[in-house]
Amino acid sequence: EGCDKFCKFCVVPYTRGPEYSRNFEEILIEADDLIKNGSREITLLGQNVNAYQNINKRLSDIIYALEERKDLKRIRYYTSHPKDMTEDLINAHKDCKKLMPLLHLPVQSGSDTILKEMNRKHNIKEYLEIINALKEKNSKIEFASDFIIAYPGENNDDFNKSCELMKKIKFINSYSFIFSPRPGTPAGEMKKVDTKLAKQRLVTFQKIAEKIKLDYKKKLLNQTVEVLFENKMTKEKNKYFGRDKYQNPVIVYSKKNIVGQEKRVFIKKFSQHTIYGELIDTNNFLAA
Repeated sequence: EGCDKFCKFCVVPYTRGPEYSRNFEEILIEADDLIKNGSREITLLGQNVNAYQNINKRLSDIIYALEERKDLKRIRYYTSHPKDMTEDLINAHKDCKKLMPLLHLPVQSGSDTILKEMNRKHNIKEYLEIINALKEKNSKIEFASDFIIAYPGENNDDFNKSCELMKKIKFINSYSFIFSPRPGTPAGEMKKVDTKLAKQRLVTFQKIAEKIKLDYKKKLLNQTVEVLFENKMTKEKNKYFGRDKYQNPVIVYSKKNIVGQEKRVFIKKFSQHTIYGELIDTNNFLAA
């Protein structure tokens, strides 16, 4: 919990305090208890989860330890800061088969000028080096990110650089928002970008992001993906909800209970938010 980064727009260091990491063994005991009670996917959470450090243990040590848990199928972690993407964590994306190939790595802006003004402690060159290093370790990895649009001082060139970065990396998922001042933060006292212009930039950016996401989903059609099913849908008879390795929501039809099971699914169609498929390995069902 907490954060030591002090980005100028963020209130977390003031409300949550400095970074504090839980005991390494305590986390593994909790994980074992969750697995024993049926959990098949574990997500490691933190304000800057990859800053984790406890008795010479880092986030990668937790991931490697969880990789050895027999009944655990998937591992994820959120949310990371580029400054803390260490070599050992990057290597885990190659070594750990249960670590899902989707990394949420907030960049906030494609402009070095704005990143410096935000006090983000990374630049675009460093960010791209991290992306490339991860791709070298795992060619199947995809990325998600956060963007703040119309941060105080952002000009057209700064904004265009954010659009260029989106196109270059092709984030399959992104969260973008117009800058919203938080009382008590340095950015909260800065002059805001004109509201009309800010809204125009957000619309432009999100159109680019949505096209990239749509193109990505089109490539999933007629492909087979592995889906871990989470629950039976209450309003839809015999329909089950799960997610693939990239967190895409997937819905299938099944007469048998498949909650907690990982199944191969043939993708047949998709909507803006959901993918619809057909189970392939129907002969391997467990009775409800």
